[in-house]
Amino acid sequence: MIYFDNSASTNIKPKRVQQAVLNALNFYTANPGRSGHKESIKTALEVEKTRQLLAEYVDTTPDKIVFSLHCTDALNSAIFGTYRPGGHVVCTINEHNSVLRPLEHLASIDNSFSYSVAEQSGSGIVWEDIEKCLKENTYLVICNHVSNVNGDVADIKTIGRNLHERGILFLVDGAQGGGHYVYDMQEENINLLTFAPHKGFYSPQGVGCLCINGDFDINPYRFGGTGTNSLQLSMPNTLPERLEAGTLNTPAILGFGEGVKFVQENFQEIHSKLEDLVVYLHYELSKLPVKIYTKTENVSGVFAFNIDGFNSTDIANYLNQKWSICVRSGYHCAPLKHKSLGTLETGAVRVSFSLFNTYQEVERLVCAIKNFIKKSF
Repeated sequence: MIYFDNSASTNIKPKRVQQAVLNALNFYTANPGRSGHKESIKTALEVEKTRQLLAEYVDTTPDKIVFSLHCTDALNSAIFGTYRPGGHVVCTINEHNSVLRPLEHLASIDNSFSYSVAEQSGSGIVWEDIEKCLKENTYLVICNHVSNVNGDVADIKTIGRNLHERGILFLVDGAQGGGHYVYDMQEENINLLTFAPHKGFYSPQGVGCLCINGDFDINPYRFGGTGTNSLQLSMPNTLPERLEAGTLNTPAILGFGEGVKFVQENFQEIHSKLEDLVVYLHYELSKLPVKIYTKTENVSGVFAFNIDGFNSTDIANYLNQKWSICVRSGYHCAPLKHKSLGTLETGAVRVSFSLFNTYQEVERLVCAIKNFIKKSF
């Protein structure tokens, strides 16, 4: 089996990540922060080590690292937590449904709330695309950093600087960028940053992360126990407890921490490997009657294509059934991006690499695509 669906979730997890999860299941099984006994404290300290690691990784403080159920939950927490009745939000055509659906929901329950979608004028979203959509009541801009459909990259540094000058909050969806880019929330003027650890950080599923930078109100959208202020019927005012209702997923969190360390130690190798694999696949498929939607300047390992006359699902099913090659087809939960690419009828075939993929695997993929074309025309 050849696995090329790493943008959905990385297939191979590093040994150190696996070991961290196993250690958590064996040695850190108490509920962190819920009791005063030594086992609970021991587990809580391990969770806090990961929180500290992530704070240093993105340049914020540990109390502003919030663990969530997944990246979708983190995005929901950021969007609903900063919601202002009568306000206006800007997002982009590259957004995932974990952004679009919350915004659409807010618009459906509050006639005074609105949002605008910035179009992409060039190879990626730039400040001028955002600026066109700003209004007097714009309080938040949401920007997908790396498109999960074709790998287009937004210029978040310039966007962040201009938004900071205007006093507008900046939320960056780092689901696909996490692990492939180094984020500095201070330097890039990012107020809210979300991660999907099970993708670029080679970590377990079942945990997400919301990183916060700056002093502004953010309200909880989930409510429950936090282990602190239990006599109060309202959520605590202090972070991260204010946004962390319920028991944390300790095994996934500790695995996430080791995933971050793995990426830090192997960042350049990952960066170079994914770039080379994308360039190689682009070069080979450009010789064929294939429509390519990805540029070669791509370090996130995302590559999208189609073959004229065929639905993306037909191609993906052929690769899976005949060649045991796993790719993603369809719309990738990003409908506006597909509209902009002109692929609403067919979707797109997405190949996504990890450090553990090989050039030989790409050669086999190219061979399979050649065979599909040969038998179909």
